[in-house]
Amino acid sequence: MDLLDILAVLIVLAAALAYLNCRFLRLPRTIALMLMSLAVSIALIVLRTVHVPFEAWAERLVRGIPFDRILLDGLLGLLLFAGALHVDLGDLLANKWSIATFATVGVVASTFVVGGFLWALSGVMGLGLGWIHCLLFGALISPTDPISVLAILRRVGAPKSLRARMAGESLFNDGIGVVVFVTVLRIAAGAADVGPGQVTYLLAVETLGGVALGLALGYAAYRILKSVDEYHVEVLVTLALVLGGYALARAIHTSGPLAMVAAGLLIGNPGRRLAMSARTREHLDLFWELIDEILNAVLFVLIGLEVLVLTLSANYLLAGLIAIPLVLLARLVTVGVPVAILHRTRPFSRHAVRILTWGGLRGGISVALALSLPRALGGGHVREPILTITYVVVAFSIVVQGLTIKKLVRASLRADSGDV
Repeated sequence: MDLLDILAVLIVLAAALAYLNCRFLRLPRTIALMLMSLAVSIALIVLRTVHVPFEAWAERLVRGIPFDRILLDGLLGLLLFAGALHVDLGDLLANKWSIATFATVGVVASTFVVGGFLWALSGVMGLGLGWIHCLLFGALISPTDPISVLAILRRVGAPKSLRARMAGESLFNDGIGVVVFVTVLRIAAGAADVGPGQVTYLLAVETLGGVALGLALGYAAYRILKSVDEYHVEVLVTLALVLGGYALARAIHTSGPLAMVAAGLLIGNPGRRLAMSARTREHLDLFWELIDEILNAVLFVLIGLEVLVLTLSANYLLAGLIAIPLVLLARLVTVGVPVAILHRTRPFSRHAVRILTWGGLRGGISVALALSLPRALGGGHVREPILTITYVVVAFSIVVQGLTIKKLVRASLRADSGDV
């Protein structure tokens, strides 16, 4: 099956499930799509027991989709730019220290805490994962992706500072998480040139280089947008900025995700105010909102279908279930400690840690990073348990946390009228 056929199947499935959700379930769109596509996958697996051939066809379809490459080299840049485009830079700067702490120190600390938990679990359950392999899992599961949560926070009237902190963390920690993951993977693969100095250099080039590239490209696009007043051209310029800029970041080995966040913030704030007419702003917002909705629909359908290619070992599934509270505990620690420290100089409500912990959903980027692990890593016995555990944690995060965060936020806001 070629790429066009695969895309056709995914779009048709996403449209059908979105329609069913709109008519009957009325759940948050991304969560509903993932949940229903997961149900379709489970139904196909059940049909296999009665020798219905659809499951084998669907499995071949899913195995033919390079999920990790589609997300990491394609969708991620578009999604991050679309998200950054609608984030208020003033709110972000007002909470810059909290966001910077959560997205950097929080991600690195979470990598080690989660890695330590999995290492202990591996020893008890005989999973055969070494310390460095457990750190890989910690790195890929640490980035949060609260796409649906942010929409819920807006609807329930959550304080702007809470929305800014969660939006800023989710935008920046994707880039930081990818950098940490790639660095740990190089160590796990036995790269001879990876020492403390090399790790520091890689992190600096990827993060600082990515932000610098994004600002430079964003400023160039800003100057172009300011020189014309034709929304067709201006929308096309922003699309070229994302696709061309992400490809350039990959070519010069800097962080494409961070570059797109920086570019999106620049275009969405001074660019929006100073370089666009009201008509252009309207069309630009509509275009990127549609891009965001369509790509997220396809992404969450893909996440649901990925269960077809998992190794459904009882031991791996049990490890995934045990990992759920361990990952949440790590999130609690890596959010709670910074909040306790920052609380001395910045206002946090007594419910901040609870909301930030439960609202820190894991999403497609974790699955994509797990799928990108080499099959030969660790003698070939590492990828499958990590992938299955990752999928179980992500599925729980999206479905259970995503469907209950609204009630948690409302209850917390009723109990505490202060800022978060």
